[in-house]
Amino acid sequence: MPEQVDVEELAVALRASVGLLARRLREMPAAGELTLSERSALSRLEGGGPVTSSALAKLERVSPQSMGATVRALEQRGLVERRADPDDGRRVLLSATDAARELVGQRRTQRAALLARALGSGFDRGELELLAAVVPLIERMAERI
Repeated sequence: MPEQVDVEELAVALRASVGLLARRLREMPAAGELTLSERSALSRLEGGGPVTSSALAKLERVSPQSMGATVRALEQRGLVERRADPDDGRRVLLSATDAARELVGQRRTQRAALLARALGSGFDRGELELLAAVVPLIERMAERI
């Protein structure tokens, strides 16, 4: 009879291992040396399209004041632009610039290459297949948090 999985122990182990992986990827030198909050907001803008500063703050789970400071810093670097909302001229939408999209794309490519090198050295075919099978499960778990 199969042993039952202790979900509390599994949660602790997953948090530790996924946290370690995320930290290692974040520690990789960043092009343009953006802060973590700047990278996160910029990535969300790049992937999600135009949004108001208050909506971005909610998505990032930070205060509107904190997001305002982040957006100003990104604007000063030419990575974020403001435009009037075509549906409501009183609102301002933020969007990533071409320079931002290039920066985010470079960073993603660098991190993917780093992961590919790690996977290509020291994992056998069965382990790689197991990791590939787990990816959708991790995504589904993240969506439920």
